[in-house]
Amino acid sequence: MLLEPFPARREPLVELVYQKRSLARGPRIVAIGGGTGQSTLLRGLKEVSSNITAVVTVADDGGSSGKLRQELGVPPVGDIRNCIAALADAEPAMTSLMQYRFPATESEPGVAGHALGNLLIAAMADITGDFEEGVRQSNRVLAVRGEVVPAAGEALNLNAELADGSVLEGQSRIGKSRGIRRVWLSPARVEANREAVEAIRSADLIVLGPGSLYTSLLPSLLVPGIRSALESAHGLRVYVSNVATQLGETEGYTLSEHVAALNVHDVGHLIDVVLANDDTSARVPEGYPAEPVRIDLPRTDAAPKLELAGVVDPDNAHRHDPRRLTQALVRLLDERPAARPVAPVRSA
Repeated sequence: MLLEPFPARREPLVELVYQKRSLARGPRIVAIGGGTGQSTLLRGLKEVSSNITAVVTVADDGGSSGKLRQELGVPPVGDIRNCIAALADAEPAMTSLMQYRFPATESEPGVAGHALGNLLIAAMADITGDFEEGVRQSNRVLAVRGEVVPAAGEALNLNAELADGSVLEGQSRIGKSRGIRRVWLSPARVEANREAVEAIRSADLIVLGPGSLYTSLLPSLLVPGIRSALESAHGLRVYVSNVATQLGETEGYTLSEHVAALNVHDVGHLIDVVLANDDTSARVPEGYPAEPVRIDLPRTDAAPKLELAGVVDPDNAHRHDPRRLTQALVRLLDERPAARPVAPVRSA
């Protein structure tokens, strides 16, 4: 039955009240990116704070998001949907509901292949008459811990120049390509989401990634207002490297090549710490041709500072473990010599 995944709360009321208050005293955290990497991160972060803002790319043009973008003119909502599901209190149940895709039928061909969560957010945007307000109301309706906001209020197009000089347009095409030299957005002068900018400026911890380097992370960092907010931010800015390379866009990349790509786009200097995985014991999925990101970045006192930790999922060498990644980030925040008092991290 549909309602079976929604179990009744078994914790005593006093326990729930304490948990809510404890999370409300957690650090102010901003997570920038998109894709499965960002939603994985959020599942861990929500256990230490409810003061979370997920800033999500709006450059996706494939799948259900791409169809809604073409048919309704709504910015892509797939990554936003995933983040909302990850921050929901009833997360497994909410994920199942939000990720449900309508099967192809003769009677309802219009919704075939669409995720229910995508349709819900698109409908909320239509009801409110504004995409950003629609996402804002979706956060409230679905009772997430924190906020999920788009990097910008309009759909963005991602473009790329390859090593051979050719130019590609579209996130879905670029993600499958090797030899990416640089990427850029159109329109170039898009206005950043106001809540995202304010959250970055007031954050204690700003996490860039994990996620697809060129097609999830950089499309958010290249929004001018997001980049400016990062420049003036006083919070600790941590780039979380992917634990494995990605077929196509980062195939064969080492850690230093990931960082070099950020430097090419003039955002590398915005990073205080690079957090990379040093646990090589995780199980490698059979038949998957990607490989662990090789650590070749020197450890120096100069920024960005390299920090190593076992943050990989023990059962999957190509994914982060939410809890282990969160623990590593909390440790970095605790060890940072803060310019002003930082909100204490409390266990939920």
